[in-house]
Formats: sequence, C-alpha cells, structure tokens
Amino acid sequence: MTVDAGDAAGLAPALVRELASRGLTLAIAESLTGGLLVAEFVRPAGASAVVVGGVVAYATELKRTVLGVDAELLEREGPVHPDVARQMADRVRGRLAVAGRAADVGLATTGVAGPDPQGGRPPGTVFVGIAIEGRVEAVPLVLVGTRDEIRAATVRAATLELARLLER
Repeated sequence: MTVDAGDAAGLAPALVRELASRGLTLAIAESLTGGLLVAEFVRPAGASAVVVGGVVAYATELKRTVLGVDAELLEREGPVHPDVARQMADRVRGRLAVAGRAADVGLATTGVAGPDPQGGRPPGTVFVGIAIEGRVEAVPLVLVGTRDEIRAATVRAATLELARLLER
C-alpha cells in the first residue's frame, strides 16, 4: 500500500481494505479526538470486518479504569505523554476483545486540542499510539490551529502513521 500524504482524507478506506486483506482487526482509544478517529474508520463499507470498536476516554480517570493505563504514570506525567499513548494503544486491544480474541492493532490519541494548556502542555501537543505486530510506538506531534483543526489534523496523522507502519 502506497502512502500519499496529500490524500490523508481518503486513507481510511484503503486502510480498512488493507487490514481486511491481512485478516487484522482494529481497536481505537481516543481522548482529544473524541470519537472522530473511530468515525473515520467506520465510514467506509467493510469496516465491520475490521473495526471491533472504540473507546473515548476523555477523562483522565477513564484512561486508568476503562483502558488500564498505569495510575502512577498518569499521576506522574499526566494524560498527555508518549507512554500514555503507548499504553492506550496496547491495552485497548485486549479491552475490546471479541470472542476472547484481542484486536490485532491498537490505535490511540491523546493530547491538548486547546484553547488552554493542559497539565503544563500547550495546545497542539499530541501523541498517537500504535500497537501492531509486537511493536508499540508513540508518535509525537506538534500541531498548530484551532481546536477543530488540531483534532482533524490528529485524525489525519493517526491514519498516515498506521499506513506507514503497515508498509514496513
């Protein structure tokens, strides 16, 4: 699958097809994107064969209780941190297991959409977590724009990063 950064808006359908062709399932955990990322992945036909579900853990406490992010990590670093993104991506796979089978791919977003800073981090500070094939990565983003622009750019970046990892 070839990744074209200029066509990020049309990337989710291609990713759904690619994941389906590999027999892989996807679970999504979101904070600042508030459901926009899972909405992007369920938009194309055939999504039900790939997307097992999504969790919007907007409140920090839900990252711990629903997703299983380490409480000490959240206390020490706050919810906007690369390790939080990694844990969200990794743990959502098991939390959204279907018939006892964890999802193959976990995708997560956490960050500050603004307009105000959060936990000492400025608006536009974002981390995308991806867990796939034994790898768990966090991609740092520094985004500029309005709250809506930052959220939309995070969705585009998350889809692009997943596409890049699938190409490896």
